[in-house]
Amino acid sequence: MQNRTAYSGGDGPAQEELDSRLTVELATVVSAARRRATRDGDRQVDTAHLLHGLLESDPAVRAAFDGPPQVARLLGYLVQRSIGYGLQWHGTIEDSGAVPLVAEGGVTGWSPAAAAAMDGALDRAHAGYATRAGCLDLLAALVDDPESRAIEVLRRASVDTARLAARLDGERPGGD
Repeated sequence: MQNRTAYSGGDGPAQEELDSRLTVELATVVSAARRRATRDGDRQVDTAHLLHGLLESDPAVRAAFDGPPQVARLLGYLVQRSIGYGLQWHGTIEDSGAVPLVAEGGVTGWSPAAAAAMDGALDRAHAGYATRAGCLDLLAALVDDPESRAIEVLRRASVDTARLAARLDGERPGGD
């Protein structure tokens, strides 16, 4: 069974283990999400932070959407997070209900939904016989949680999440 807390943040053995289980591109997204959460004054990395990092960092993720206008609309919502849209999330813990909220023993620095998405990305990669999770694995995991903040952003930007999920199910990124 996988260590479900390997991505808790910081440096050291847990971070090194996580880095060995993610592509370089996804490790970059995770780092960007952590920085964004800190800069925004959020206590935890949530699924919207992860989605933002994916859209900014990976051309394959952007290509999964219905063209540049849709990606621009998504980024517009995500950029507005700290100045308007998304302020209702400030200071709250993202709990989509997809996984039980655990008062103790959760992943430090990660919302329950974001931690579940990372687990889902790792599981998807392993199901595809890849040794490392990639950005499309994480995007598929984010789309898989119908109550997450990432899904809320996607829906507000008029993304057909069922169509996106089907598109992602047809794509299995190559791992090493």
